[in-house]
Amino acid sequence: MPSAARFVRRFGLAVRIGALALALIPAAAAGAPGKAQQQAVDDLKGRIFDAKMAQRTFERGLKYCKELDGDHFYFLPRDRVLQLEDYHRSLEALAKQQAFNPEKRRPWTDQDAAERWAEAQKKAASDKANCALAASLPDLEKQLEELEKQQSAAAKP
Repeated sequence: MPSAARFVRRFGLAVRIGALALALIPAAAAGAPGKAQQQAVDDLKGRIFDAKMAQRTFERGLKYCKELDGDHFYFLPRDRVLQLEDYHRSLEALAKQQAFNPEKRRPWTDQDAAERWAEAQKKAASDKANCALAASLPDLEKQLEELEKQQSAAAKP
């Protein structure tokens, strides 16, 4: 048991040292010249990565971006854009008719329709955001290029 007690003491000491180091890092970084500019470059690179990932994951829906305005969403199984209100009416009709819901293996209920409606609304917002992100990629790349030029010019003297 003495070894366990020693471990706990050492671990507690290590945690305190780590916390102290983490507290000092921002203070040391604040004095570093160009840190804010490097942070801006890193942030821009992250946004560019997100835009490229949006392009890759939403590749088939990008051709419909003009229609994806928040009132429509891309329906991948049929490779087409659906209007939210029409989709909502269809879901209500399925629940009213109690048509078979293959996903739940039972007839549609009002709750099933409400869940699917909420998913469709989230999908419409997500599709709109993906289109905006993918469309911003060229501008983000230009901004990164300009920031990197500024950074290299500042580093030369």
